Amino acid sequence: MGCDRWVMLVIPIIYALSNVSGELKRFEQPSKGDGSLSFLVIGDWGRRGAFNQSQVASQMGKMGEKLDIDFVVSTGDNFYDNGLRSVHDLAFEESFTNIYTANSLQKQWYSVLGNHDYRGDAEAQLSPLLTKIDTRWLCLRSFIVNAELAEIIFVDTTPFVKSYFQDPEDHIYDWRGINPRKHYIANLLKDVECALRESNAKWKIVVGHHAIKSVGHHGDTRELATHLLPILKANNVDFYMNGHDHCLEHISDTENPIQFLTSGAGSKAWRGDVKQLNREGLKFFYDGQGFMSVQLTQSNAEIAFYDVDGKILHRWNAFKQFGDHSSI
Repeated sequence: MGCDRWVMLVIPIIYALSNVSGELKRFEQPSKGDGSLSFLVIGDWGRRGAFNQSQVASQMGKMGEKLDIDFVVSTGDNFYDNGLRSVHDLAFEESFTNIYTANSLQKQWYSVLGNHDYRGDAEAQLSPLLTKIDTRWLCLRSFIVNAELAEIIFVDTTPFVKSYFQDPEDHIYDWRGINPRKHYIANLLKDVECALRESNAKWKIVVGHHAIKSVGHHGDTRELATHLLPILKANNVDFYMNGHDHCLEHISDTENPIQFLTSGAGSKAWRGDVKQLNREGLKFFYDGQGFMSVQLTQSNAEIAFYDVDGKILHRWNAFKQFGDHSSI
C-alpha cells in the first residue's frame, strides 16, 4: 500500500492544493530547464537584523544570484527569542520580509520549526495568513518537497527531545497538535519511512532543526540518533541538514554514505563553543555566522559553506553513477 499524502504545486512562489488524502503534505518544486537544482540553507536567524543577520542576508542575496537558486531552506529557530506571539507579530516582517530583500531571495522559502519557535505561538508560523503578508513563506511541521531531481523531507524534530517536556526550565512550549507525544512521533516516523521507501529521487535529503551529529554546543541529539537515523540509513538518504547549533559544520558518517550538514549560523554565533574537534568523520567546523549552498545535477552534488563576508570556507562534492548511492 502506498503512502497517503497531500500534493501541492509550487510555481514558483505561489502554491496550489491539488490532492488531499493523508498526513505529510507534498509540494512540487520545478527544477531548472537543464534538470539541475540549486538552493541555499540558513538556520537560527530571526533577530531583526542583529548579530550580523543583515550581513549574512546580503551575502545570501549575492550568492543566490550567482547560483540562480530555485528556493531557500530554513532549518528552524526562525524568530528569536520566543517565536512569534501571533500572526500579527511585527517580528515576521522585521526579521524576515525586511531582511531578505535581494531579488535572488524572492523565491519560495521552505521552513521548519525550531525549539525557540515552539516557545511562542507555534501555529502562527504555520498559518496561511503569513503567506498573505509575504508570499515566499511556507512553514509546516513536517512535509515533503519533490524537486524532481531531489526529494526533500522536512521533519519536525523538536517534539523528539524529551527534555523540553520533562525539564522545560522557565520556558513555556506550545504543544498544541503534538500531544500525546509518543503517538505524534510514531506517526511521523512512519510517514517519513514510507516517503523515503517510495522515493525514486536521485538525491534524498532530510531537513530538521536538531542535529543528529554535531560537535557544537548542543552536540548529538540522542533521540534522533536512536529513532530517526536508522530510517535514514536504511533508505539511502544522502544528506541530513539541520540548524540548532549556531555554527557551520560537516560530518561524514563512518559507516554509511550519509552526510550531516549543519547550517545554523544565520545570526548569533557561539564563538569557541565546541566539543570533540578530533571526532572521527568531522570534515569542517566554523563557529561564526554564515550559510550553505547546495547545487545538484544527476551525477553531482556540491555543498559549500560561506562566512558573513561571502568567503567560501568549505566545499565538498558527492558523485553518483547509474543510480548508485555513492559519495566522495
